[in-house]
Amino acid sequence: MTSTREVTRSLAARDQLLPVPAGEVTLRDEAAKTERTVAVAAFELGAYPVTRERYAAVTGQEPAGPGGPGTPVTEVSWPDALRHCNLLSQALGLRPCYLLGDDPDARDIRWDREADGFRLPTEAEWEYACRAGSPDVRYGPLDEVAHHRGNSGGRPHPAGTRRPNAFGLYDMLGNVWEWCWDLYDPEVYGPYRVFRGGGWQDEPRGVRAACRRKSHPTLRIDDLGFRLARSL
Repeated sequence: MTSTREVTRSLAARDQLLPVPAGEVTLRDEAAKTERTVAVAAFELGAYPVTRERYAAVTGQEPAGPGGPGTPVTEVSWPDALRHCNLLSQALGLRPCYLLGDDPDARDIRWDREADGFRLPTEAEWEYACRAGSPDVRYGPLDEVAHHRGNSGGRPHPAGTRRPNAFGLYDMLGNVWEWCWDLYDPEVYGPYRVFRGGGWQDEPRGVRAACRRKSHPTLRIDDLGFRLARSL
Protein backbone atom coordinates (compact mmCIF):
# COMPACT_ATOMS: atom_id res chain seq x y z
CA MET A 1 0.00 0.00 0.00
CA THR A 2 1.22 3.49 -0.84
CA SER A 3 2.09 5.36 2.35
CA THR A 4 0.02 8.31 3.54
CA ARG A 5 3.13 10.50 3.42
CA GLU A 6 3.80 9.62 -0.22
CA VAL A 7 0.20 10.33 -1.19
CA THR A 8 0.16 13.64 0.67
CA ARG A 9 3.28 14.80 -1.18
CA SER A 10 1.55 14.00 -4.48
CA LEU A 11 -1.59 16.02 -3.79
CA ALA A 12 -2.20 19.61 -4.75
CA ALA A 13 -2.74 21.94 -1.81
CA ARG A 14 -6.51 21.95 -2.20
CA ASP A 15 -6.61 18.13 -2.20
CA GLN A 16 -4.76 17.85 1.11
CA LEU A 17 -6.14 15.24 3.49
CA LEU A 18 -5.91 15.71 7.24
CA PRO A 19 -5.93 12.97 9.89
CA VAL A 20 -9.13 12.44 11.85
CA PRO A 21 -8.61 10.39 15.03
CA ALA A 22 -10.77 7.43 16.01
CA GLY A 23 -13.79 8.06 18.21
CA GLU A 24 -17.55 7.77 18.21
CA VAL A 25 -20.51 9.91 17.24
CA THR A 26 -24.21 9.83 18.03
CA LEU A 27 -26.33 10.23 14.91
CA ARG A 28 -29.81 11.62 15.43
CA ASP A 29 -32.68 11.37 12.99
CA GLU A 30 -34.89 14.29 13.93
CA ALA A 31 -37.78 13.16 11.72
CA ALA A 32 -37.87 9.61 13.09
CA LYS A 33 -36.83 10.77 16.59
CA THR A 34 -34.20 8.03 16.81
CA GLU A 35 -30.50 8.02 17.57
CA ARG A 36 -27.60 5.59 17.36
CA THR A 37 -23.98 5.73 18.44
CA VAL A 38 -21.41 4.74 15.82
CA ALA A 39 -17.72 3.96 16.33
CA VAL A 40 -15.50 5.76 13.82
CA ALA A 41 -12.06 4.40 12.94
CA ALA A 42 -9.21 6.82 12.26
CA PHE A 43 -9.28 8.07 8.67
CA GLU A 44 -8.31 11.06 6.53
CA LEU A 45 -10.57 13.79 5.20
CA GLY A 46 -10.00 16.66 2.78
CA ALA A 47 -9.20 19.96 4.43
CA TYR A 48 -11.46 21.56 1.80
CA PRO A 49 -14.32 20.42 -0.40
CA VAL A 50 -13.20 19.54 -3.92
CA THR A 51 -12.94 22.76 -5.93
CA ARG A 52 -13.91 23.44 -9.53
CA GLU A 53 -10.23 23.74 -10.46
CA ARG A 54 -9.28 20.39 -8.93
CA TYR A 55 -12.33 18.63 -10.36
CA ALA A 56 -11.43 19.82 -13.85
CA ALA A 57 -7.79 18.83 -13.41
CA VAL A 58 -8.72 15.26 -12.43
CA THR A 59 -11.65 14.60 -14.75
CA GLY A 60 -10.61 16.69 -17.75
CA GLN A 61 -14.09 18.20 -17.79
CA GLU A 62 -15.03 21.80 -17.08
CA PRO A 63 -17.67 21.62 -14.32
CA ALA A 64 -21.04 23.29 -14.53
CA GLY A 65 -22.33 25.54 -11.79
CA PRO A 66 -21.38 28.94 -10.36
CA GLY A 67 -18.10 30.23 -9.03
CA GLY A 68 -14.42 30.61 -9.86
CA PRO A 69 -11.60 28.05 -9.81
CA GLY A 70 -11.30 27.95 -6.01
CA THR A 71 -15.03 27.61 -5.39
CA PRO A 72 -16.33 24.17 -4.39
CA VAL A 73 -17.49 22.18 -7.39
CA THR A 74 -21.28 21.79 -7.60
CA GLU A 75 -23.82 20.26 -9.95
CA VAL A 76 -22.09 16.89 -9.57
CA SER A 77 -24.15 13.76 -9.02
CA TRP A 78 -23.26 11.07 -6.50
CA PRO A 79 -21.80 8.82 -9.23
CA ASP A 80 -19.87 11.83 -10.60
CA ALA A 81 -18.23 12.24 -7.19
CA LEU A 82 -17.32 8.54 -7.02
CA ARG A 83 -15.88 8.66 -10.53
CA HIS A 84 -13.68 11.60 -9.50
CA CYS A 85 -12.44 9.58 -6.50
CA ASN A 86 -11.52 6.65 -8.78
CA LEU A 87 -9.76 8.83 -11.34
CA LEU A 88 -7.64 10.57 -8.70
CA SER A 89 -6.80 7.21 -7.13
CA GLN A 90 -5.64 5.85 -10.48
CA ALA A 91 -3.61 8.98 -11.21
CA LEU A 92 -1.67 8.50 -7.96
CA GLY A 93 -1.21 4.75 -8.34
CA LEU A 94 -3.77 3.82 -5.70
CA ARG A 95 -6.41 1.12 -5.87
CA PRO A 96 -9.81 2.67 -6.69
CA CYS A 97 -12.48 2.20 -4.03
CA TYR A 98 -15.52 1.96 -6.30
CA LEU A 99 -16.80 -0.53 -8.82
CA LEU A 100 -19.11 1.59 -10.95
CA GLY A 101 -22.10 0.25 -12.85
CA ASP A 102 -24.81 1.46 -15.18
CA ASP A 103 -27.94 1.16 -13.03
CA PRO A 104 -29.82 4.51 -13.27
CA ASP A 105 -30.45 4.32 -9.52
CA ALA A 106 -26.75 3.55 -8.81
CA ARG A 107 -27.75 0.43 -6.88
CA ASP A 108 -25.01 -1.63 -8.55
CA ILE A 109 -22.10 0.52 -7.29
CA ARG A 110 -19.86 -1.32 -4.84
CA TRP A 111 -17.26 -0.04 -2.37
CA ASP A 112 -14.07 -2.09 -2.02
CA ARG A 113 -13.30 -1.40 1.63
CA GLU A 114 -9.82 -2.90 1.32
CA ALA A 115 -8.80 -0.38 -1.36
CA ASP A 116 -6.35 2.39 -0.48
CA GLY A 117 -7.76 4.99 -2.85
CA PHE A 118 -9.99 8.01 -2.35
CA ARG A 119 -13.66 7.81 -1.45
CA LEU A 120 -16.57 9.70 0.03
CA PRO A 121 -16.90 9.79 3.81
CA THR A 122 -19.63 7.81 5.47
CA GLU A 123 -22.33 9.82 7.17
CA ALA A 124 -20.92 8.92 10.59
CA GLU A 125 -17.40 9.93 9.55
CA TRP A 126 -18.71 13.19 8.15
CA GLU A 127 -20.57 14.25 11.29
CA TYR A 128 -17.80 13.12 13.60
CA ALA A 129 -15.24 15.10 11.59
CA CYS A 130 -17.55 18.12 11.38
CA ARG A 131 -18.09 18.28 15.13
CA ALA A 132 -14.36 17.83 15.86
CA GLY A 133 -15.19 17.18 19.50
CA SER A 134 -17.80 19.93 19.85
CA PRO A 135 -21.17 18.95 21.36
CA ASP A 136 -22.80 22.09 19.96
CA VAL A 137 -24.87 22.36 16.80
CA ARG A 138 -21.91 24.16 15.16
CA TYR A 139 -18.18 24.20 15.85
CA GLY A 140 -18.21 28.01 16.08
CA PRO A 141 -20.39 31.11 15.60
CA LEU A 142 -22.44 30.74 12.41
CA ASP A 143 -21.07 33.74 10.51
CA GLU A 144 -17.48 32.86 11.41
CA VAL A 145 -17.59 29.27 10.16
CA ALA A 146 -20.17 29.19 7.36
CA HIS A 147 -21.48 30.88 4.24
CA HIS A 148 -25.28 30.72 4.45
CA ARG A 149 -28.28 32.63 3.15
CA GLY A 150 -27.72 35.51 5.53
CA ASN A 151 -24.13 36.28 4.50
CA SER A 152 -23.40 34.57 1.17
CA GLY A 153 -24.74 37.29 -1.10
CA GLY A 154 -26.65 34.62 -3.01
CA ARG A 155 -23.60 32.75 -4.28
CA PRO A 156 -20.98 30.17 -3.29
CA HIS A 157 -17.57 31.37 -2.11
CA PRO A 158 -13.98 30.13 -2.53
CA ALA A 159 -13.20 27.22 -0.22
CA GLY A 160 -11.36 28.00 2.98
CA THR A 161 -12.48 31.58 3.53
CA ARG A 162 -14.24 30.86 6.83
CA ARG A 163 -12.79 29.61 10.12
CA PRO A 164 -11.89 25.88 10.23
CA ASN A 165 -12.94 23.48 12.96
CA ALA A 166 -10.63 21.95 15.59
CA PHE A 167 -9.45 19.29 13.11
CA GLY A 168 -8.39 21.99 10.63
CA LEU A 169 -11.28 21.27 8.22
CA TYR A 170 -12.83 24.18 6.31
CA ASP A 171 -16.39 24.60 5.06
CA MET A 172 -17.78 21.58 6.88
CA LEU A 173 -20.79 23.82 7.44
CA GLY A 174 -22.21 26.12 4.80
CA ASN A 175 -21.04 27.06 1.31
CA VAL A 176 -22.05 23.72 -0.28
CA TRP A 177 -23.68 20.52 0.87
CA GLU A 178 -21.51 17.40 0.59
CA TRP A 179 -22.43 13.94 -0.67
CA CYS A 180 -21.81 11.02 1.71
CA TRP A 181 -21.64 7.31 0.91
CA ASP A 182 -24.75 6.25 2.81
CA LEU A 183 -28.28 5.48 1.75
CA TYR A 184 -30.71 7.74 3.61
CA ASP A 185 -33.45 5.22 4.42
CA PRO A 186 -33.72 2.48 1.78
CA GLU A 187 -37.02 1.10 3.08
CA VAL A 188 -38.71 4.46 2.63
CA TYR A 189 -36.63 6.38 0.06
CA GLY A 190 -35.07 3.57 -1.97
CA PRO A 191 -31.75 4.65 -3.60
CA TYR A 192 -31.67 8.17 -2.14
CA ARG A 193 -28.23 9.11 -0.75
CA VAL A 194 -27.31 11.38 2.16
CA PHE A 195 -25.72 14.80 1.91
CA ARG A 196 -24.61 16.96 4.80
CA GLY A 197 -23.42 20.38 5.92
CA GLY A 198 -25.77 23.04 4.56
CA GLY A 199 -25.15 25.41 1.69
CA TRP A 200 -24.94 29.03 0.68
CA GLN A 201 -28.72 29.20 0.10
CA ASP A 202 -29.75 27.74 3.46
CA GLU A 203 -31.26 29.33 6.52
CA PRO A 204 -29.34 28.75 9.79
CA ARG A 205 -31.46 25.71 10.70
CA GLY A 206 -30.01 23.84 7.71
CA VAL A 207 -26.43 24.71 8.63
CA ARG A 208 -25.92 22.42 11.62
CA ALA A 209 -23.72 19.39 12.26
CA ALA A 210 -26.71 17.07 12.68
CA CYS A 211 -28.80 18.29 9.74
CA ARG A 212 -29.47 15.55 7.16
CA ARG A 213 -30.75 15.86 3.60
CA LYS A 214 -31.22 13.33 0.84
CA SER A 215 -31.95 12.95 -2.85
CA HIS A 216 -31.70 10.60 -5.77
CA PRO A 217 -28.03 9.92 -6.62
CA THR A 218 -28.45 11.57 -10.03
CA LEU A 219 -29.25 14.97 -8.47
CA ARG A 220 -27.12 17.85 -9.74
CA ILE A 221 -27.73 21.22 -8.13
CA ASP A 222 -25.83 24.46 -7.56
CA ASP A 223 -25.18 24.04 -3.82
CA LEU A 224 -24.14 20.37 -3.61
CA GLY A 225 -20.56 19.09 -3.91
CA PHE A 226 -18.29 16.63 -2.09
CA ARG A 227 -15.08 16.12 -0.14
CA LEU A 228 -12.41 13.43 -0.39
CA ALA A 229 -11.82 10.80 2.29
CA ARG A 230 -9.32 7.96 2.59
CA SER A 231 -9.09 4.96 4.92
CA LEU A 232 -5.96 4.37 6.99
